[in-house]
Amino acid sequence: MEESIIRHVNDVPAIDCACGKSTRIITRKDTAKLNLHRTVITDSKRHYHKETTEVYYILKGEGRMELDEKEIDLRPGQCIYIPPGTRHQVTGNIETLIVGVPAFDDSDEYFD
Repeated sequence: MEESIIRHVNDVPAIDCACGKSTRIITRKDTAKLNLHRTVITDSKRHYHKETTEVYYILKGEGRMELDEKEIDLRPGQCIYIPPGTRHQVTGNIETLIVGVPAFDDSDEYFD
């Protein structure tokens, strides 16, 4: 039986990533099933994942997201489901919760 994971966002350091600054609250080191990251995105790099599905929940800020050839406006309270293989990129400045299933692995991030 798996153990519960209890962690406060303030107990995890933010790290630089391709999207901006990410506080990786639950990671692959905790469980391979999923990750939970709070990420401040400032003009991210276009990328995709072959294995991981991502769900973004926008907490703060505004911007635009490119999903393959489609562009959408971002605003707080919005939820975006991004299946594997979907190229995505954010322009603007947003704070988001990102859930990845299975958990994000650095080797599963591809840039064009």
